[in-house]
Amino acid sequence: MTAALPADSTPPPFKYRFLNPALLTEALTHKSHVNERKGSERKHNERLEFLGDAVLSLVISDYLAQRFPHLSEGALSKLKAKVVSEGSLAAAAKRLSLGARLKLGRGEELSKGREKASLLADALEAVIAAVYLDGGLEASRVITLDVLGEEL
Repeated sequence: MTAALPADSTPPPFKYRFLNPALLTEALTHKSHVNERKGSERKHNERLEFLGDAVLSLVISDYLAQRFPHLSEGALSKLKAKVVSEGSLAAAAKRLSLGARLKLGRGEELSKGREKASLLADALEAVIAAVYLDGGLEASRVITLDVLGEEL
């Protein structure tokens, strides 16, 4: 199964079908898009980004602790920081073509927001949170480890 996306988007190359596709739409909607549509009831992805950061941290911490039981806390922390860094998340988001799927405002569009590492990393965190809210921790764990497989 592939993720259900808005009609104007193509499915990302990860396996998950949203029960509530509105969560994915929210995850891919940047604040600039909503701000340009006053009176819009659309939600942007910042709250999901916040939650996704926590889910990502838990999933990656658990994976690393199990995979490397001999490493110290400090070594595990360094590994986790590298995996969940903006650069790593942006690279994974690029592989998923999340930039092409983002709903951006005109200013972000003109400033090449679809290519900005910070926006791509934030969008990936928001998508991870959307999967978590839609399918639970196990679904988000599977997707996270799959999406970040190259970084791991």
